[in-house]
Amino acid sequence: MKFKMIMATALLVLSPLSQAERIKDIANVQGVRSNQLIGYGLVVGLPGTGEKTSYTEQTFKTMLKNFGVNLPDNVKPKIKNVAVVAVHADMPPFIKPGQTLDVTVSSLGEAKSLRGGTLLQTFLKGVDGNVYAIAQGSLVVSGFSAEGLDGSKVIQNTPTVGRIPNGALVERSVVSPFATGDYLTFNLRSADFSTAKRLADAINDLLGPDMARALDGSSVQVSAPRDPSQRVSFLATLENIEVEPADESAKVIVNSRTGTIVVGQNVKLLPAAVTHGGLTVTIAESAQVSQPNALAGGDTVVTAQSTIDAAESNNRMFMFDPGTTLDELVRAVNLVGAAPSDVLAILEALKMAGALHGELIVI
Repeated sequence: MKFKMIMATALLVLSPLSQAERIKDIANVQGVRSNQLIGYGLVVGLPGTGEKTSYTEQTFKTMLKNFGVNLPDNVKPKIKNVAVVAVHADMPPFIKPGQTLDVTVSSLGEAKSLRGGTLLQTFLKGVDGNVYAIAQGSLVVSGFSAEGLDGSKVIQNTPTVGRIPNGALVERSVVSPFATGDYLTFNLRSADFSTAKRLADAINDLLGPDMARALDGSSVQVSAPRDPSQRVSFLATLENIEVEPADESAKVIVNSRTGTIVVGQNVKLLPAAVTHGGLTVTIAESAQVSQPNALAGGDTVVTAQSTIDAAESNNRMFMFDPGTTLDELVRAVNLVGAAPSDVLAILEALKMAGALHGELIVI
């Protein structure tokens, strides 16, 4: 795997305007959140791309029974145009009954495609088991599949997942704690004690002392009016206050799947000496035919022959002085001749030796 090294080159000292961010961009209001809804339903009208499974038959018979149609137990309907699906949606905060939601519909069984199908009335429930919305409508499916008589198949995108824009009608709203209590709480999206203190100080500079207080490295509590209309205007003013977030801690992020290495600007090195040699091992397999003499008798056999070569390059040793910066690290790595794929090994060795001043995170 080849690793790419992406170096942060931001200046150590930046003007407040270039660093400042609005409170709404770095924090969320506690209690103002979306809620996940999920349901189980039937998609009908498929052009023979549905499924015939036991739970599909059971669901289909239950639906008919709700409409007063009772099928004998020994009757198995042909329902290749029907598929059982999972339906889910996100219910944003403050949404009211009568408003609509976009829903996503996913096949649960062996249906080949949901293209052309229609979702029948499906109850969408929250984590508390209550029904908050009802979904129904024609699916929009971007993927498709085609299969030949010889078994060859072509599939583009995902034909077993579709969406219904405005496909769910909200029937019940979620009670929000936004308009209750004497306080509003901002939760930082990235916890940091310095940023929490700066956020509280910025609010106090505008509203007066002791109006805001940092509860911990993630939460800032603000005294707020009780009247809901005043609270909305109050929050609209607060969320546009600009705050300068604190610098992130020194980190080296390694993505083992993509081979990307990101080194933060605050990463430094303690005194260390590093030498890195590249060892290349090549194994080549070849086949040889052993043909015996015609007079001697015997059988013709095929034997395998392996050739193994190893080569090691001698690279120079380089040293890091105390407080070595990121730029100096890059120069040193380039001088030693290390390839990008070797950078990860060097960083891991420096961390194990205690010479890397920063957190090494592998994701």
